[in-house]
Amino acid sequence: MTEIIIEKLFEQRDFYLNTIKHLEFQLIMEPTPDEILQNEKLKIITIKELKKIESEIRLILSEKTF
Repeated sequence: MTEIIIEKLFEQRDFYLNTIKHLEFQLIMEPTPDEILQNEKLKIITIKELKKIESEIRLILSEKTF
């Protein structure tokens, strides 16, 4: 059961990593100052969510080893 949960968490992590990559790519396309600001806000939120997911993965994996 924990393997399925971990797999779903890894999928979410991959989604957030791809989102960050996409946001970084958008900065190359000469965005407006408003778009840059919005992009940065989204990136901050995405990074926070990514950290939560990684913490959950660490917790589950550490519990599994005991």
